[in-house]
Amino acid sequence: MVLCKYRVFNMTPNTPIENLLEAILFFRGGSVKIKDLVIELELSLEEVESGLTSLEMSLMGRGLRIVKDKDSVALTTAPEAHELIEKIRRDELDGPLGKAGLETIAIIIFRGPISRSDIEYVRGVNCSTIIRSLLIRGLIERIDNANDKRSFLYQTTPELPAYLGISRIEDIPEFAATREKIEKVFAERDVLEMPESSLE
Repeated sequence: MVLCKYRVFNMTPNTPIENLLEAILFFRGGSVKIKDLVIELELSLEEVESGLTSLEMSLMGRGLRIVKDKDSVALTTAPEAHELIEKIRRDELDGPLGKAGLETIAIIIFRGPISRSDIEYVRGVNCSTIIRSLLIRGLIERIDNANDKRSFLYQTTPELPAYLGISRIEDIPEFAATREKIEKVFAERDVLEMPESSLE
């Protein structure tokens, strides 16, 4: 077992690295470059690789697996759960978006490309499940964040207008007014996050 000597994510010293890796991979929800894990954990490549090996071994016989692809790694569901996961995926595609899905789409439409943390700031709840559902439906897509290579941004796809029954995104009723309201939310947040010295 490899231990982490840093206080990462408010966890106690000497926390097993595989625990931290599992948390990061779960949070990211997709493929993560190993070099980014090295940076985030402030550890050597060898220590991170060893931690990934330990995590891979600890997940054997459980519902999750570690999948490595060249210089990246991801936390995925186990092969034996494939049939069940596909059924759930089909149910998600066939069912309605619901209020949460429509709210999330609206935020991405009016503010995108946007990070998951910003989406969750507006909605006030964790949005990972809703975002996954929208990705599966092909209504949004994930792109690299030019300002932070360790995170992603979400934007709408060309298929979204047809799904909404319109020709262009701009044809959404009260498009300008809704965008202004969402921009106001972020403007208020920016003011709250400004250092006190800059407000004097």
